[in-house]
Amino acid sequence: MNLEIRGVNCRVEQAGEGENLLLLHGWGCDVSLMKPIFGALSKRCRVTALDFPGHGQSGLPPESGYSLSDYTAFTLELIRRLGIAPCGIIAHSFGGRVALKIAAESPQTLKKLLITGGAGLKAKRSPKFYAKRAVYRCLRALSRVFPDGEGFRNALRRRFGSADYNALRPEMRATFNKVIAEDLRPLLPRVQAETLLVWGENDAETPLYMAKIMEEEISGAALVVLEGGHFAYLEQAPRFARIAEAFFFSD
Repeated sequence: MNLEIRGVNCRVEQAGEGENLLLLHGWGCDVSLMKPIFGALSKRCRVTALDFPGHGQSGLPPESGYSLSDYTAFTLELIRRLGIAPCGIIAHSFGGRVALKIAAESPQTLKKLLITGGAGLKAKRSPKFYAKRAVYRCLRALSRVFPDGEGFRNALRRRFGSADYNALRPEMRATFNKVIAEDLRPLLPRVQAETLLVWGENDAETPLYMAKIMEEEISGAALVVLEGGHFAYLEQAPRFARIAEAFFFSD
């Protein structure tokens, strides 16, 4: 189905009956990357999955981009419109950012929370990274005095930005910059929902140390480590589904 939420067309898929479970995909992904979980768990409950704005078959955010708070408000409106609160949430990567915001700021919406390879914490960076960023910021500031400042800034973006970043549409570059600027660590002690963290031991995008911080700072959280990387939930799909089923339906 398709819903218009906050002026953006949103692709939504639902299947199954019973308790409600919401799946939140990662950055640059869509519903299709949640299909193994969707198929397995829809036999036990009603599963809902969406394409976030700017992903999959959903529409784009406005030209100014979406912040994390915008994505959170969008998701909460979806939950309200579908009448699925309170629900369990399974969130991967970027979806983990949204899930943490919901858990900390709208706890009445959530029953249980499972985060796998979740983003939201500031990464440890090398001195080389900070030096490169300082050079970029200095050159960008100087662009204000150039006659073709916009052209110079675009050249800087192509030079310093990754290939993936440069391939994004302007709306999504603005969104990406807003989203990654927010460190969610201060929210962790505010998460009240029962929380399970499932991580790939070789996750290079959101390394295992981030999961251990979440485990320590979210009251009562538990951590399960799987073989695999950032998409360990797909690499170990049958095992992940069994873990999720036990977590959500063991009561």
